Formats: sequence, C-alpha cells, structure tokens
Amino acid sequence: MRIESPLHPLPGPRRRADGATLACLFVLALLLIPARLVLRGLPMSLTLADVVALLLLLVWLLAQFTTTLGAAKGANPVRTGIFAYGMALLTCYGFASLGYLPSDELNLADHSLVLFAGYVGLVLIMCDGVRGRDRLDFVLKTVVVAGAIVSVVATCQYLLEFDPTTYMTLPGFRHTSVEGTETVMSRADLRRVAATLGHPIEFGVFCSMVLPFGAHFALQARDRGEPATRWWLCTVLIAAGLMFSVSRSAVLGLVVVGAVLFAGWPLRRCLVGLAGLVVFLGVMKVAAPGLLGTFYNLFANAGSDDSILYRTHDYPFALTEVAKHPIFGRGIGTWYPYKHQVFDNQYLLSLVETGVVGVVAFVGIIVCGVVVALRARRLSGDPNVRNLALTIAACLLVPLVGAATFDLLSYPGVTGLMFLLIGASGALLRAVKAENAAAAPAPETAAAGRAGLRREAAAQLGPGSG
Repeated sequence: MRIESPLHPLPGPRRRADGATLACLFVLALLLIPARLVLRGLPMSLTLADVVALLLLLVWLLAQFTTTLGAAKGANPVRTGIFAYGMALLTCYGFASLGYLPSDELNLADHSLVLFAGYVGLVLIMCDGVRGRDRLDFVLKTVVVAGAIVSVVATCQYLLEFDPTTYMTLPGFRHTSVEGTETVMSRADLRRVAATLGHPIEFGVFCSMVLPFGAHFALQARDRGEPATRWWLCTVLIAAGLMFSVSRSAVLGLVVVGAVLFAGWPLRRCLVGLAGLVVFLGVMKVAAPGLLGTFYNLFANAGSDDSILYRTHDYPFALTEVAKHPIFGRGIGTWYPYKHQVFDNQYLLSLVETGVVGVVAFVGIIVCGVVVALRARRLSGDPNVRNLALTIAACLLVPLVGAATFDLLSYPGVTGLMFLLIGASGALLRAVKAENAAAAPAPETAAAGRAGLRREAAAQLGPGSG
C-alpha cells in the first residue's frame, strides 16, 4: 500500500490549494533557497520567503471578505495574541518615527516592519487557513523533509568540505551584502556549518526545533502500522545537522525540548529515546572524530569561554541605552552592527529597539503558542494529537532560551519557524475543537438519551417511584 508523503500525496480527487499549500511554499522558499540570496530590483533586501509571507498576509485579508474559501473566522487565542503583538510593534515603530532618526536607521525600521508584517501573515494563514489535522500534518511533514534536505547540505559542508550553496544561484536573485552569512566557519579546529541558513547558531537552533517533529511522525507512522523508516532517516539527518553546527545554543535548545517531552512521554518511550540517543552519539564519535569532545569542552570551559565573556561584557552599556527609551525603545531594527555595538542577546536587543513593550510582546506571543498547544493536548484524547501538541509546546520554548544566547530575531530561518509553530498551535486547537464537536451527540439525541435513562430507571424502581 502506498503511503502519502508531504511531497508525494496519494492519487485521488484533486485538492485545491489552501492555506496549507501556501504555508508549504513559504517553508520551501525559506529553507531551500540560501539565506544570502535576495531578490533583485526591490527597494529593500527581501528574500523570496519574505515576499511569500507578505502574500500570505494579503491572502488572509482577502479570505476574510468571503465565506467560500474555507478560511476560519471564529475566535482563537493565537489570532488575539498575534494581533496584540502586531499592534505592539506598530506602536514602537510609530513612537520611533515621531522623533528624529537618521535615514539609514529609518530605512532599517521600515524594513523590519515589513518583515514582521509577513510573520503576522504567516501566523494568521496557519491558524485560519490550515483546516484539519491532515493538512497541519502536511505542513509539518514538509518542514521535516525540508529540514532533512538542509541537513544533507550541512553534512556535505562538514564531512566532505563541499559547499553546495555556492552553486545554488537563481536568476533574479543577488547576494546580500550583510555580514555574518558565511555558511562554513570554524571552532576548536572543527568546521561549523550553516547549510542554507545564515549562521551555524541559527542552523543548530533550527535543527533542535525540527528534530522532535521527525521523531513524532516516525512514532505516529509506527502506531498506525505505516512505514516509519523515512521519518527515522529524516530524524537522524537533522540530528547530524545539529551536531555539525557545533553550537552550544543548539544543545541547550535540545535539552529544553527533551525535558518537556520526557515529562509528558510514557516511561517506555523515554527509555527508547535515551537508548537511541546513546547509539546516535556512538555513531557520531566514529563518523566525526573530535566532535563530541568539542561539545564537552564548550560546556566544561564555559566560565572562561571567550564567546560567553563577549556576550556578557556589554550588559552595562546595553542598560544605559535602554534607559534612554525604556518603554517603546529607539526603533525596531535601528540597532545594527555596522554602526552600533553587537548584542548577542535578543532580550537586550529588543529592550534597546522596542523597549519593555517589545520584550513583553515577544515573550507573550511565544507563551501564547505554548499555552494554546497545551490546551489542545488537554482537550484531545488521541495519543498522536496529544504528542503533537506537546511537541509544538516544547519546540516553542527553544526560542525563549535561544533569545538569551544570540540575536534570534535577526535570523529569518529560526524566526520564520517560530511563527509557523505559533500558528500551528492555533490550527491544532481549531482541529481538536472541531473533532470534539463532531463527536459530541446532537442536543436532541442527548435529550432523548437522558429521557430514556429516566424511564428505564423508573421502570426498575417500580410503580409510584416517580
């Protein structure tokens, strides 16, 4: 029997394009086109994924004026949360624009606002346009498959010293002039690779957020009696990509995800997961000598590590800047490395750029996604749905931790995935509520059933019992 995959659906009635289709196009544009490629002829540097995200916002707006396109219209906590987030950023942008900003910083503020408008559209199209668990699975499976392909690129960069991204050029694109987009770097005499993303740290954190979904779909396929080998292969490839990033932030993210999943998994699944981890690390020790030792030293020598000292030495300077505009900040996107000191900490950077309002909005929208996912888990009795909800919640905690170790929102790969998962939590809650409503008996049927139970009870008690 042929099993449906995200890239090869089963033949049957042709399904028209929907929100899931558009979200998959965004995923493919985000991950399979190198991050350093931007479109030519535009007044600002935008990748194809950025343009697709803006189109998603336009499609969502148009869908709200119709009742025939299948977009959801009802209330959803994620919709409320992303509206509040968007209004917070717009307020911070407006506050900064009221005062004087140099032309370069004003252009960057405009650029950042455009990017975040696209992320709002991504969340909305996921929440309202992805209808049903099968379509949500389709999107997340596409993320896993694309993540596995990106990890193959990373494997080539690390093991073969061959960078396929140098040949991944497309007509109509140009290379961005932004620094920090090298796909291969070094640490402790080892290569650090970024695959198609912008930086090894971003790639590693991305892998830590995608890896659990590969395991989820493998376990789901096994429970359904379907072939699971393809999903285990994707999971192993993504795990290898995480290791090849040689990123401390990636390991921290994976620890957070593992702690949450192990807290919600049955004991037997936890033991199997630990056994699989031990086997994987053994294979990595043979395939990439010195890699595990480097990871050990990253944490064992953390107190004297230059990268950690660099991240912490600028705290007093950052707080001085925050004190100038503590509520709304100096302007979103206006603090950039060519002109200002770099903060490898998204919380500090957000405090400077968007003030307390921006930081609360950033943390709030992630917490909203986590809470909504856990609510969907509580409402569902399906083990696969409960595990998917737990996986979404666990992976959304990674940006909360990663934001303290690097300027997370400056990297579109991990930022785009974060907002996609926030929208996925809203879509899952809609799907669970719809399934529960469909399974619940109609009011007339329930009333008739209760009346029948009363008559049966009266008959058993005998005459005069009423």
